[in-house]
Amino acid sequence: MNKRMDFVTIDFETANSSRASACSVGVVEIRGGEITAERSWLINPEQHFDPMNISIHRITPSMVQDAPTFGELWPELLPYLDNKHVVAHNAAFDMSVLRHSLDAASAGYPAFQYYCTYLLSKKILNELPSHRLNNLAAYYGIELNHHDALEDARAAALLLVKLLEHKQQPTPAELASALGYKPGTLYTGGYTPFSASKATKSGGSWKKKTYSRSIQS
Repeated sequence: MNKRMDFVTIDFETANSSRASACSVGVVEIRGGEITAERSWLINPEQHFDPMNISIHRITPSMVQDAPTFGELWPELLPYLDNKHVVAHNAAFDMSVLRHSLDAASAGYPAFQYYCTYLLSKKILNELPSHRLNNLAAYYGIELNHHDALEDARAAALLLVKLLEHKQQPTPAELASALGYKPGTLYTGGYTPFSASKATKSGGSWKKKTYSRSIQS
């Protein structure tokens, strides 16, 4: 196993449709292609729970009533992410939850690059009819209790190891580059999305999307 397979995966579950309603988070650390650490937490979103969300992740208000808020949890979660290569399946969702949760807690953004196993798997396994995490886990024989934050983070970690091995790439950054993607970034004041490096041509020019964090008084 290549010793450069180092990254962290993350998965959020939310109480409702608000991206600032995280009620659970799981993180898994991979070093040298092997799991070296994993943690999960329940989070009190201080918001209502939608019955649809409960039916998906099975987390109820009573389960989080004594859990920390995101702001209280953040100092413990931050070291897993800061200056790391961070990975999520459908990263657009999880990074949005992270940003909105940080905004709601008036907390600063960490600095890291991030990658999306959903988009990477669509490129590598384009013959598959679905690239949902549960379907990819089944394809690779990865055990998964879907929509449990830690289970999803673990499955995404093992999935990326499989994708790296498939393309014989040692790091998420090199895999993304080989497939024509640029890492997403979080940084103080904003973010850039995980996206195709050959940007969509618009009006005859190449455009790079960047997003600045709005400052509210």
